[in-house]
Amino acid sequence: MSKIIVLIGAPGAGKGTQARLLEERLGISQISTGDMFREMKNADTPLAREVQAIMSAGKLVSDDLTFQIVQDRTSREDCKETFILDGFPRTAVQAEMLERLASVQKKEITAILVDVPLDHLMKRLTGRRKCKSCGELYNIYFKPPKNDNVCDFHPETKLEHRADDYEDKVNVRLAVYEEETKPLLTYYEQSKRLKKVNGEGELEEIYSELEKLV
Repeated sequence: MSKIIVLIGAPGAGKGTQARLLEERLGISQISTGDMFREMKNADTPLAREVQAIMSAGKLVSDDLTFQIVQDRTSREDCKETFILDGFPRTAVQAEMLERLASVQKKEITAILVDVPLDHLMKRLTGRRKCKSCGELYNIYFKPPKNDNVCDFHPETKLEHRADDYEDKVNVRLAVYEEETKPLLTYYEQSKRLKKVNGEGELEEIYSELEKLV
């Protein structure tokens, strides 16, 4: 039976990277809410115009409308079989909406948590640095540059530390994730559909574990 894979992970857990690998290697479509909302900004449909009006007014898109967007996107041909949802559901209410969609689409739901301890996430996020010249990524804890704060390939370029990767901002992002996601994890745990992979390992190790579950 085809599946809806609900991929869950905190900021910095690497779930987006893993979802892209699954898409590239197994041909499983990755459906990201971020991508869907970006698509809505440029689309000219009644649903897109409704979303554009809400966002222009600085308001939050409701659960019902978010669900309509997911329903519309997952009705396309590339979601006929198994697909990955990244960013939806975010709450237990949205999870219940997804149950209805899975029933209509005749798919099973499997939730997979890419599990990374909080202290490790802090180092991943606060340690990130990027070269503005070539885009090379570093991490001062896990993959530091040869010389402090300059790119290995462009020594004249100081590495960039994104504003939202400073500790105070990261603390807020992780606290919001914990608050929003805890009920969602409980929801899938209670129905014995929550699986976990250790997100601390190497990229290929994590992928291998995910591939087995998918």
